[in-house]
Amino acid sequence: MLTLTDNAAVVVNNLTQRTLGQDPVAAETAPEQGGLRIASTPAGDNFEVAVAPRPEPSDHVVETAGARVYLEPVAATALDDKVLDAQVDEQGAVRFSLAHAG
Repeated sequence: MLTLTDNAAVVVNNLTQRTLGQDPVAAETAPEQGGLRIASTPAGDNFEVAVAPRPEPSDHVVETAGARVYLEPVAATALDDKVLDAQVDEQGAVRFSLAHAG
C-alpha cells in the first residue's frame, strides 16, 4: 500500500483544507472526508492528482496523520510499493515525488 512521508501528510492536509475550505458546498458536505485523489491517465502512463471532497466508490483510501489520499484502482496497484513525498518551494508550488518503499 502507498505510504506517505510526514512532509507529504502535512502538504496533503494543507492543500485539502485550503482548497475545500474555499468551496462552501464542499466544506459543508465533506469537511472530514477531503483528500488528495490520484488516478491514472487514460493512456495509463501518468497520474492525475487533484483535491477531492470525498473518494470515489472504488477508490482505495490511505490515511496518515489525518491526511487522506484516494487511489483509483489502477493507481493503487501501480503505487502499491511506493512512498509519496512532497516539497513546497519558495513560491508555494507543491512538488510530489515517488520512491520505492523499503
